[in-house]
Amino acid sequence: MAADTPAGTPATQTGSQTLSRGIRLLEILAAADRNLTIDELAAELGVHRSVAYRLLRTLEDHGLVARDSAGRVTLGTGLAALASGVARDLQQVALPELTDVANELGMTCLLAVQVDADEAATLVSAAPRQSMAVVSYRPGHRHPLTRGGPGKAILASLPDVAWPDAATTALRSEIAVTRERGYAVSHDEVVPSLRSVAVPLTLPGQPAASIAVIHVSFAQAEAEIASRLVAAAAAVRRAYGA
Repeated sequence: MAADTPAGTPATQTGSQTLSRGIRLLEILAAADRNLTIDELAAELGVHRSVAYRLLRTLEDHGLVARDSAGRVTLGTGLAALASGVARDLQQVALPELTDVANELGMTCLLAVQVDADEAATLVSAAPRQSMAVVSYRPGHRHPLTRGGPGKAILASLPDVAWPDAATTALRSEIAVTRERGYAVSHDEVVPSLRSVAVPLTLPGQPAASIAVIHVSFAQAEAEIASRLVAAAAAVRRAYGA
């Protein structure tokens, strides 16, 4: 038995825990708005610094993380090769539509997908060519389904029994309004000062999804923006063969 395996603990359980921690470390880096120190990562993971260091060394060997000149940790370029195969068809058909919306509205446009019972993640995004304030939403950014326009639009497409336990009575009332008008909105919920409008996107063989625009302020009415997103969602469905 390995020295760091507690007595009575199956090796597969220990291995799964190590894998889970490595994946969680990548998720923490993806959600962070800056490079993190090893101590910060260890604190986020709830492990000793030496454990976090061993995880980082393994991920570094595979090019999944890297360290800057100050020793802080960031996601590595090796993730790009892995990400290129994730929902490739959906990314390919969605990106032209997202780009058109971004340039027409002057706002970042993204496609988010449900990744588990509680969270959604950005699958692909497009920034406008010309804008005074471009909001960057990189692929892999995760956020709760219960907060933000993209998550709420996904909830609106799901049966209530599939919602996270964290869904409050107030949120259920809000989603009822979202379903009636056909789009979700949010102000300052995921990132302070940012606003979003989102519509559901349902595709066969794909997890629940949404298309959203993110910006610091809206020159157009939210209903007008939503109408453009509905058209984009319909175009994505047609291109996907749905």
